[in-house]
Amino acid sequence: MKFYWKQPMWPRSCQGHLVLKVAALALLGGLAFRVLFSPSVDFSPDSRSPVVDKVTLPNVPVRDNSVLPPTESQDEVDSSPGPEKCDLFKGDWIPNPSGPVYTNRTCRFIETHQNCMTNGRPDTRYLYWRWNPRNCELLPFDARRFLDLMRGKTWALIGDSISRNHGQSLLCMLSTVERPELVYHDEDYKSRRWHFNSYNFSFSVIWSPFLVKAAIFEDINGVSTSEVEMHLDRLDSKWTSLFPSLNYAIISTGKWFLKNSIYYEDGTVVGCHNCDKSKRNVTELGFDFAYRKVLHQVMDHVVTSGHKGMIFFRTSTPDHFENGEWHNGGTCPKTVPSKEGEIELKDLNRILLDIELGEFKQAKEAAEQSGVNLQLLDFTNLNLMRPDGHPGPYRQYHPFAKDKKAKVQNDCLHWCLPGPIDAWNDVIMDMVLNSS
Repeated sequence: MKFYWKQPMWPRSCQGHLVLKVAALALLGGLAFRVLFSPSVDFSPDSRSPVVDKVTLPNVPVRDNSVLPPTESQDEVDSSPGPEKCDLFKGDWIPNPSGPVYTNRTCRFIETHQNCMTNGRPDTRYLYWRWNPRNCELLPFDARRFLDLMRGKTWALIGDSISRNHGQSLLCMLSTVERPELVYHDEDYKSRRWHFNSYNFSFSVIWSPFLVKAAIFEDINGVSTSEVEMHLDRLDSKWTSLFPSLNYAIISTGKWFLKNSIYYEDGTVVGCHNCDKSKRNVTELGFDFAYRKVLHQVMDHVVTSGHKGMIFFRTSTPDHFENGEWHNGGTCPKTVPSKEGEIELKDLNRILLDIELGEFKQAKEAAEQSGVNLQLLDFTNLNLMRPDGHPGPYRQYHPFAKDKKAKVQNDCLHWCLPGPIDAWNDVIMDMVLNSS
């Protein structure tokens, strides 16, 4: 850039001073020349600019702040929230192109009512999803590693037909490594035990839908001929007699308590739930009364048992019946998972869950004092987002083969196999590994 100066007209009286000014300017010019071209001073473009894009701090020794009083800014950093704690039960269903590790053709443990593929379910998209916790890395179930961990041990699933459904899932996954031998069954094949000979591992499904002694009067389709007779103060010996010998157990119940029931304590009728008042003069206590009382007794038994294994309590499973329920035309037509918050937990399911979580919380505190390893499996959120995973009308073999518009009973409670319930095993294995 050029600068244009207009030469001034100096008066004669100032000419004497002009020489002194010229000399002074020469001296200043020399000083400026030295500063500009000296290697010890650097005026880079950034240092001359009034806008600072980046600040580079000098390379000085780092101080040990552990021996210094905290500054205000340090307090702010220390009090800021860190990474969220891993919660295996909060997450999303994401696409899984590889699909299930077994099929209806490779697994012989799938019972008819959950064998959706054999029964003709036409869509298959429900098979290609996996559970992905938001703040955890959840590895797929490793059947071989699981069996190695279970060498010489015993495991049981104790509860209702959902426990049996889960048992089929776990057996299907484990049988990709070794097929177990059936070594015990009751008369109705509801309670069974298998043995993995190479691993000396016993796996049982114990049928005890109420966890207490109860007389049930209904057929295979769930149609009752009379109220359930439930003894609230007598735990079911079918599971309590085996409990001390178990290394691992998953205990659960739930939906069966919604059935019409008569309640007994000490052999005497104390009340009922939705019973026929025309036949009995009995106080209506409600299912929540019985459920809370039974769970409290179950938890107390576990906590005071001195058990040295690992005991899980699993919350009840929400259903996805729409426009009705099991026996009055309810269906579950969804074919893809939902997102969190899209489906609201039904009031009855909420009541069951609140009782379960309340009783578990009390038991957990007591278990920590007694040294019992009691863990919670709350699959509510995981299950609620899978309305597509139920058999629906395909609990029966090709239900529409003869009539495309046939009205058939739907199952929107249990799970297709393979299906969403397989993800339970991913979570359980992670908990077992971390506990070990």
